[in-house]
Amino acid sequence: MVYLIGGFLGLLLLILRVGAFESGMFKTMQNHSVKKGDFLSLFKTKENAFKYLNCILIGLPIWYIIGILVSLSQDVFGKELGIEGIINGKAVMYAYLGLSVGDLISGLLSQLLRSRKKVVFIYLFMIVLLLLYFVFAAKGISATSYYALCFMLGVASGYWAIFVTIASEQFGTNIRSTVTNTVPNFVRGAVLPITTSFIWLSGITTNLTSALVVGLVCIALSAFATYNIKETFAKDLNYFETL
Repeated sequence: MVYLIGGFLGLLLLILRVGAFESGMFKTMQNHSVKKGDFLSLFKTKENAFKYLNCILIGLPIWYIIGILVSLSQDVFGKELGIEGIINGKAVMYAYLGLSVGDLISGLLSQLLRSRKKVVFIYLFMIVLLLLYFVFAAKGISATSYYALCFMLGVASGYWAIFVTIASEQFGTNIRSTVTNTVPNFVRGAVLPITTSFIWLSGITTNLTSALVVGLVCIALSAFATYNIKETFAKDLNYFETL
């Protein structure tokens, strides 16, 4: 059923994209001899490599929330918090509903505050508050309250659209698509070291303490990266990157 629904939505998206106009800036680039889409060129200068790494680090808390707190609800945290009847599928569902709401709000906030970075900092602050509640105050809550918490965690980590937009706006037209497509994949791949760190720390301390430490590290790295990048709201994107 999941395969059929996902496949149908993919085909629907493909049909919708047929009617989408190509970017004028991208079309203009075709008339220039500038180097295009070279992934390795991102690492030829320290400045570009640092920007690219920061773009990746900004998204770490999103997949920490999904990959650790939500995905391990049934097998780990439900038992750890003494909550009966937790089902992973429901926890993930409510978290992704929250992500959808959070993404919508983050875009509106960005327009209201005229800033990308401020929105990310607001969301990171919300994640810290909810993580502290999850670890120190959620013990013994009802299953319904736990699902509500998953929803709120989803809302707080719902800055995916802003995070991808930030990455896209950091680089010139000739490398923008490459950055926009690869940065999210590296963030998804970061689930492996994040979960490995969680498992390793869980062998030393409790699952909740491990989750807290790993989460705070992810949030700190994201905040550090957000501080380091340049604000890109209303930035003129009609330029080429020197590779």
